[in-house]
Amino acid sequence: MSLVSETTERIEKRLRLRVITPEKHTFDGDVDMVIMETVEGQIGVLPNHTPVTTILGHGPMRIYDGEKIEILAVFGGFCEINQKGVTVLADVAERPDEIDAERARQAKERAERRIKERQLELDEKRAKLALRRAHVRLELSGVPTSHETAKK
Repeated sequence: MSLVSETTERIEKRLRLRVITPEKHTFDGDVDMVIMETVEGQIGVLPNHTPVTTILGHGPMRIYDGEKIEILAVFGGFCEINQKGVTVLADVAERPDEIDAERARQAKERAERRIKERQLELDEKRAKLALRRAHVRLELSGVPTSHETAKK
């Protein structure tokens, strides 16, 4: 097999991934695979995936490009998978170098305190989502954290 045909075959076996937020285009490129959180669990997408539209959850998005793995923190939005690739319209998508670990640590502490205090006016679901977002941000910024509280 020639170098040209090997390269063409590799390109055909890839998919186009676009990650867009209201503020910016966070990612736009051809990749081998993407794994992301949906409200129903994780989904892995390879080239020629069955077309589907899904609601995104809160969690890391793993982007596989050859031997390279890039991770984004993605929080909410929609994902459309079709023959052209994957388009993610996320509420928030952050690269690890964009995450403020100290701010995430403070958000984690606030959410844990609100859950523990169980105030009547507290929207417990919102506090748990805030805690999940803080855990994801801390994990991607390299700060070790336990996910037990975030997944309850």
